[in-house]
Amino acid sequence: MNVSVVMPCRNNAKVIAGQLAALSRQKWHGTWEVIVADNGSNDATIEIVEEYRKRLPHLRLIDASARRGAAHARNAGVTAARGEAILFCDADDEVGSGWLAAMADGLAEHHFLAARLDIERLNPPEIVGAVKNPQGHGLQRVDYPPHLWHASGASLGVKRVVHERIGGFDESLLYLEDTDYCFRVQLTGIELWFLAAAAVHYRFRPNPQALFHQARHWGQYNVLMYKRYRESTRLDHPWRRHLLRWHTLLRRTPCLLDKEQRLAWIKSLGTQIGVLQGSIKYGVPPVAAWLLCMLE
Repeated sequence: MNVSVVMPCRNNAKVIAGQLAALSRQKWHGTWEVIVADNGSNDATIEIVEEYRKRLPHLRLIDASARRGAAHARNAGVTAARGEAILFCDADDEVGSGWLAAMADGLAEHHFLAARLDIERLNPPEIVGAVKNPQGHGLQRVDYPPHLWHASGASLGVKRVVHERIGGFDESLLYLEDTDYCFRVQLTGIELWFLAAAAVHYRFRPNPQALFHQARHWGQYNVLMYKRYRESTRLDHPWRRHLLRWHTLLRRTPCLLDKEQRLAWIKSLGTQIGVLQGSIKYGVPPVAAWLLCMLE
């Protein structure tokens, strides 16, 4: 079985070398390649990728700038790939030791799987101590029917035939395209497996402003996922639960004075605002499938 590692990137010059170095250390008995799908970088990202051609002899760089977003870049990467099995990773993370072999062997048995996320190596202590690891010990699952599992796009592995069967990632989504992808695969009857033996060192946004905006977008798109996949389900008292989260968040405003809790509070604020924006925009109750911050 041939394996293709697909990595979307856009202006990742500060971090992509770490991921490329991690990939260069991977070992596997089979044939594999790395496809870097550039989504329109205007920094030194491309030059850095070119520097790794000798360390990654089966490295290919493709232009995936026709449409903005990781969904388009991943789809373009798969189109260019030669492998029967596809592994996705992100430019700002780093795959762990043995990741390639574990994922490739896993796809020999299963059609769709996700690696474990580690948040300790690449994040400051104030993030590690205050923010929940969304995928450290298992998959994420939405708490409303159809109760589907989902995982970060930076951790996924899939048989090419499955990717093509569902038409790839939804390129209309700029956020949570990975959640939507996981849902659509499972709705075809294919199970999403958790592979603890494969680890991805996951990086949160590096500053409060970026962290806030990421959380806000995730919150908004969580509501869209609820609208798309909720079937005829009505949750009990969604507005009451949303307001209780606001109450909890505001009660913990003093966390802004504590360096170890400040970033988690800012991330929670972004999530709450995003969920409210999504509810207004999509005309459904303010339902978020999951929250990364410890509000309670």
